[in-house]
Amino acid sequence: MLSPIRPHAVTRLSSCCHLQMLSPYSKGLFRRAISQCGVALSPWALQRSPMSLTKKIARKVGCWRSDEDEMISCLKMSDPVGLTMAGKIDILLMLGKGVVMDLLELAPVVDGDFIPDDPSRLFHNAGQFDYMAGVNSMDGHIFAGVDVPSINQKNATTVEQVKGFLAGLTKEKGSAAVDSSFGVYSAHWGSVPDPAVVKKTVADIETDFLFLVPTQLALQLHANNTSGARTFSYLFNMKTRIPGFPRWVEAEHAEDLQYLFGKPFSTPLVYFPRHRDLAGYMIAYWTNFARTGNPNSGESRVPVVWPEFTKYHRPYLTINNKMAKSSVRCLNQLVMPYGNRLNR
Repeated sequence: MLSPIRPHAVTRLSSCCHLQMLSPYSKGLFRRAISQCGVALSPWALQRSPMSLTKKIARKVGCWRSDEDEMISCLKMSDPVGLTMAGKIDILLMLGKGVVMDLLELAPVVDGDFIPDDPSRLFHNAGQFDYMAGVNSMDGHIFAGVDVPSINQKNATTVEQVKGFLAGLTKEKGSAAVDSSFGVYSAHWGSVPDPAVVKKTVADIETDFLFLVPTQLALQLHANNTSGARTFSYLFNMKTRIPGFPRWVEAEHAEDLQYLFGKPFSTPLVYFPRHRDLAGYMIAYWTNFARTGNPNSGESRVPVVWPEFTKYHRPYLTINNKMAKSSVRCLNQLVMPYGNRLNR
């Protein structure tokens, strides 16, 4: 979500919003930005092998040529709907057959122009922008349910399944990374782990890998490179309203949006007062930030002062319907509920 100099807001996919911040072409175009559940450092945010994907799609639409220039010319003349459908993935057919991250292929590329380098080396371009970023506490659950379907079923999730899942996520780091990662995430299990705890751990792993760790790294890099702009970190952890999921499931991917855009007020019969409280809190923080660059300052009153994330001090705000002073926590509490989840 971008807050332009002109009085209107632009809503975009979170990682693309972040890439817009990092591009050298964005200087002077807007003042602040919000990344909700995804940043340019997320492992799915960029296509790292664009030519390989191009050839894959070319085969599907009849444009395969040994000469790459001819192949690209054919693709440029192809029906755009056909090209889009060629890149479409049926998630239901992929249940338990791999790592869902590997399926997220249609993404921006480092083109040497708009995205001139790896995003991790472009934060000097974003130092002018106030930045707010955060994740939902179970952003990765829906994706973990594709990778390891048993977490949402009655049958148990086995140690072998968890290790196989970790192997898919850490394949670039080798087998040693599987053992070290498993040690971190299973440290709280005990000798006879609760099946629900094992299932929740899988969701935590996916959340960390796809959302939490990249977002925290992005916040740190922004704070390190800021030139007078502010940085704010949050964790949205309101329990899911989606029926049919296990009781341990917290805030699903994109569940924050219904509150931010005021759905509990526009359709009050399907929400409770606690949901309207939460919506009011989020709207106040977000609109204050859009107006002033500070979620605490503006026309809207907020329930708790949200401290700034800086180079040496890394607080975050836990957002739910029970906002109090205890909602402000430090980074270690966020990434170390089951061990040091950043250093896996």
